[in-house]
Amino acid sequence: MTGRRVVITGVGALTPIGNSASEFWNGLLSGKSGVRPITHFDTSDLPTKFAGQLENYEATNFFDRKEARRMDPVTQYALITADEAIADSKIDLDNVDKDRIGVMVGTGIGGMTTYYEQSVSLHEHGARGVNPFFIPMLIPDMPAGQISIKYGFRGANFCAVSACATGSHNIGLAFDSIRFGMSDMVLCGGTEAPVWRIGIAGFSSMKALSKRNEEPEKASRPFDKDRDGFVLGEGASMFFLESLDSALERGARIYGEIVGYGFSADAHHITAPDPDGNGVRLALNGALDMAGIKPEDIEHINMHGTSTPLGDIAETNSIKKVFGDHAYKINLNSTKSMTGHMLGAAGAAESLATLLAIYHSVIPPTINQENPDPECDLNYTPNKAVERDITYAMNNAFGFGGHNTTLVFKKYQK
Repeated sequence: MTGRRVVITGVGALTPIGNSASEFWNGLLSGKSGVRPITHFDTSDLPTKFAGQLENYEATNFFDRKEARRMDPVTQYALITADEAIADSKIDLDNVDKDRIGVMVGTGIGGMTTYYEQSVSLHEHGARGVNPFFIPMLIPDMPAGQISIKYGFRGANFCAVSACATGSHNIGLAFDSIRFGMSDMVLCGGTEAPVWRIGIAGFSSMKALSKRNEEPEKASRPFDKDRDGFVLGEGASMFFLESLDSALERGARIYGEIVGYGFSADAHHITAPDPDGNGVRLALNGALDMAGIKPEDIEHINMHGTSTPLGDIAETNSIKKVFGDHAYKINLNSTKSMTGHMLGAAGAAESLATLLAIYHSVIPPTINQENPDPECDLNYTPNKAVERDITYAMNNAFGFGGHNTTLVFKKYQK
């Protein structure tokens, strides 16, 4: 790897198993399921009646009513987690060059709640029924825009959108921005708020969602023989990245280091994974090459692991092909078993889980591993967290359209 070293000094999270990074981590270690019956809208006509939802979330606990009405939940979640990551970094914003601080925050879908509600209002009331803030509330770049406006960050600011690989793509691009000297610091990550009637209906019509309505907490079961689809989730996660020199100069706590990534495409199908895993292998190998390490150096992989019949097998086979016999020595997991699939926020939340696994030397479990699929025969860290000292770990995130990302994180060492 060339360029400046890039470290993580602040983190934030808002997830179905915790409304802060520390709550998220504790939920992961305890094997908590954040999947529960949906209560905030009518599900009587929907095939799937549950999701990974934020617990005890009220926008007015974070924003005044006027602010909340002018922001879709996707932007609210981003601002809340950005606040946490910036506070966690302990950066003194009065003594930094804000021209050199970037914001790279993505969402796979954008303001779904706003789009649905305003479409209904247009149908019922005509053009005058459409909120004048409709477009700014809807567009996917607004979370990044609102963060920069709040803090005055004038550096590189954009929103990479790649479906469920979105959060990871933004982290990788932020890493590049710092290591090549375009930025000194970047707030980056992903946010998503898809748990609404149209979201459930849309994914249900694709036959992508689990229908385990009688046991929603057991519906997300990656690598298990009885899996029947993924579980829709929501939330956000953010990283505050900076150059190592900057972090050392101000005496910041360092969670870990980013040392490489691999980006690739399946070039196969709009939703189905390539069963041969060609694109995934490109991402895995590319990440190893950029990090300058061997496959045998990887001790942990937080997998994309969506709990879909095809996806879990394809990802497992790709890992076997890249890592060979070493694949069986890696502690793998899928934290989607607890959060559900947070779409554009998934790669960011799962990167945070990977980073904290390195920092705390503990690997969270894959819960609901009750009847292992014989085609998924690796060590997925079933049902209980495992202590393990980790130097290098990976996170995988793949998106509809065939977008693949792999990030490599490293324990910080001077």
